[in-house]
Amino acid sequence: MTKPIRRILAYVDGTEQSVTAAQYAIVLAKSLGAELFALYVVNTRALSELVKAHIFLDSEQEEYHRDLDEDAERYLNHVRNLARSKGVAVTAERSSGAVHQEILAKVREHGIDLLVLGEVSQIRSRRDELYNETERAMRSVACSVLIAKNEDRIAELFEELV
Repeated sequence: MTKPIRRILAYVDGTEQSVTAAQYAIVLAKSLGAELFALYVVNTRALSELVKAHIFLDSEQEEYHRDLDEDAERYLNHVRNLARSKGVAVTAERSSGAVHQEILAKVREHGIDLLVLGEVSQIRSRRDELYNETERAMRSVACSVLIAKNEDRIAELFEELV
């Protein structure tokens, strides 16, 4: 029988929920013998919209983009270290663009069977729901999606993993 989950993608966006999702993806990858990928997307679409709205000047955009790139590397390194501590190999990637499009592209590129996301934030308005990039990706990908919830239980599973 073919393994139902061979490749897992954890989407990391710098939130605590996404780090919890990465921990759960590590637990699943180790338990299932699956290949693990981690992705951080620098949301350049949102950045360009801030410039268009005159919230940022062009020069500020470059500085903010550098800060976002540094954040991406910091979080991806954190996921690499978490995986290494549990003996799990992870391919960590950073990309730039519209979040949902980048997630879709990586799911296709790597033949991902399971996308693991952090708990979706509370929707405050219909507009937020329409523009939530992570939720948009969740609805669009051609693979199964797991929303990691219950941070305490996931932390316990992660700590028990040898």
